[in-house]
Amino acid sequence: MASLSLLRQNHLFSATLPTRPKPKYACSVTVTLSPKIALGGSRYCYKLNLQNKLPRDVIVRSEITAAGSAGEGYSIPELKLEAKVRGVCFYAITSFAAIFLFVMMLVGHPSVLLFDRYRRKFHYFVAKVWATLTVTPFFKIEYEGLENLPPPDTPAVYVSNHQSFLDIYTLLTLGRSFKFISKTGIFLFPVIGWAMFLLGVIPLKRMDSRSQMECFKKCMDLIKKGASVFFFPEGTRTKDGKLGAFKKGAFSIAAKTKVPVVPITLIGTGQIMPTGREGIVNSGFVKVVIHKPIDGNDPDVLCKEARNRIASVLTQA
Repeated sequence: MASLSLLRQNHLFSATLPTRPKPKYACSVTVTLSPKIALGGSRYCYKLNLQNKLPRDVIVRSEITAAGSAGEGYSIPELKLEAKVRGVCFYAITSFAAIFLFVMMLVGHPSVLLFDRYRRKFHYFVAKVWATLTVTPFFKIEYEGLENLPPPDTPAVYVSNHQSFLDIYTLLTLGRSFKFISKTGIFLFPVIGWAMFLLGVIPLKRMDSRSQMECFKKCMDLIKKGASVFFFPEGTRTKDGKLGAFKKGAFSIAAKTKVPVVPITLIGTGQIMPTGREGIVNSGFVKVVIHKPIDGNDPDVLCKEARNRIASVLTQA
């Protein structure tokens, strides 16, 4: 009886085993099964009914290399020890330079408030020196279209794509006293935040509509008094190198104050210091392209034209 029971159990067990059909088609796509449904033996590729869906546990890995048009994205270099060391050196140099140059700004601040309250050219000269000392050991900046910059005393709205933390350093090397807009939390950083306050950087709480309105009014007031303002119309740094949609705030200010919009394209900063990896500095070079100023009183037209000019250079890069 025991042997009969055992035979029955073996018979039932063998009856429940699925039979493996013979392979019908060869395929070059690798189908990897997760451990939940992994089976031993060789793998086969079967003719699939297009009406059925693959189970969630099946992961299909394509070996086709990424392809796309130029300018749509950039590849992030492999994280290496050298990049980490360069990152440490970068922050050491910028911190050391900031401490001494901040003292210069602090000493000269009373005179700046008395004679140049709105443009603050002396402070921006110091900021240019700081940015130049910081970036020079790590990458070279190439400028194109410097002749398109308005005269230093001519108010304008400057706009640019936003790829990296290095964008601010790069733009400061232009030596123009345009007012940046920054998150309020950054003003709390020692030395750097204090220097931003002396420069007259405009604070903004992103999710606060009241703060946004105050920022809007402050920008218009500065322009009317002869200063320039700077915007990153995308609102945040890109994570994949693609140019995002532009917000119209900067262009509304330009239209209402009747000042030109100066588009600027930044190339290479996102590869040297990618978004989310601010602790590293890869090798590379940066290119700054200044486009011709755009005049107009229609914010939509200004926005579209500025984005098209910036995008055209990124596509060719």
